[in-house]
Amino acid sequence: MEESIRNTRLFSGKIIDVEKHDVRLTDGTHSTREVVRHAGAAGVIPLDGKNVVLVKQYRFPIGEYLLEIPAGRLDPGEDPADCARRELLEETGYSIKEHKLMTLLYSSPGFTDERIYLYYAVVEKVAEPTPDTGEFLETVIVPLDEALEMVRSQRICDAKTISALLFYETLIRRRKSNDQS
Repeated sequence: MEESIRNTRLFSGKIIDVEKHDVRLTDGTHSTREVVRHAGAAGVIPLDGKNVVLVKQYRFPIGEYLLEIPAGRLDPGEDPADCARRELLEETGYSIKEHKLMTLLYSSPGFTDERIYLYYAVVEKVAEPTPDTGEFLETVIVPLDEALEMVRSQRICDAKTISALLFYETLIRRRKSNDQS
């Protein structure tokens, strides 16, 4: 196990903090670790019949538009299910009728502690989207099977979206199908 000997905060921002740690490694030698601290997030696969509700959003760091599941950062002390519900409504105008936590994942544990809670939900349209200031989204409704094909053909490249869709397909939908057989 690695032990932090000294920790220096390099940056504090709205979304992340960045730290530099001097660490003692398992074999007693020393090294440096740069760590991005993040409050965590929640995302949801919104299912409206056989369709999935996605959002198309420009992502500045990569200079591209991505198709993603609705998701967002946890507010301090916020329950992840409430976060998923809030983000879905804000980003798409859909409301959750029923939901289930599928899994928790670490987005990139080599440098960040961000945890993302992934849900699937049966949803219904109840309002118009009300995205945060500076957030520009387009709702895209796609048949679930087409969304899975978009993952296979690399038209969906967002890690949380890929994880959520494949997790749902392999562990939830197939199990439901087998239970009904």
